[in-house]
Amino acid sequence: MPAEQTSTPSHAAVDRVTEALHAQGVTPEVVWFDDAVTTAQLAADALGVQVGQIANSLVFTLDDEPILVLTSGAHRVDTEWLGGELGGVIGRASKEVVKSATGQVIGGVAPVGHPSPVRTFVDTDLAQYDEVWAAAGHAKTVFPTTFDELVRITDGTPRAVEPNAATA
Repeated sequence: MPAEQTSTPSHAAVDRVTEALHAQGVTPEVVWFDDAVTTAQLAADALGVQVGQIANSLVFTLDDEPILVLTSGAHRVDTEWLGGELGGVIGRASKEVVKSATGQVIGGVAPVGHPSPVRTFVDTDLAQYDEVWAAAGHAKTVFPTTFDELVRITDGTPRAVEPNAATA
């Protein structure tokens, strides 16, 4: 595991995430890594957990509305299938849309701490784990949480993000 820094760094987006979590009654233990963890596998390896425990924060557009999909690092979102399930067309959000919707940049998007609420879907595959890890507003940060807590703090909708999970 990359060494945690001895003094806690500060970053505006991480501070907003921490404040948003506190407002929801959550006192996060934000972990800072020496290097960015740019994939779910790198994050899992750094934490010593299964890749499925990593809650990837992916911003898409549903028609033209930004949406946040918190998905297990164990699989990908089937955007064509999920769009059909949600009654629209899902596309990849540009980095400008991600920044505008979340106040954060790709690679560090947290489930909370956004300028205004973002419609959120939480992958039901995350429910199988007692602990999951989500980004805390910066590519070098994560915090532990649970599936139920993610649903609560994001006011998210639990749902499968690929057809195999929906029929399992």
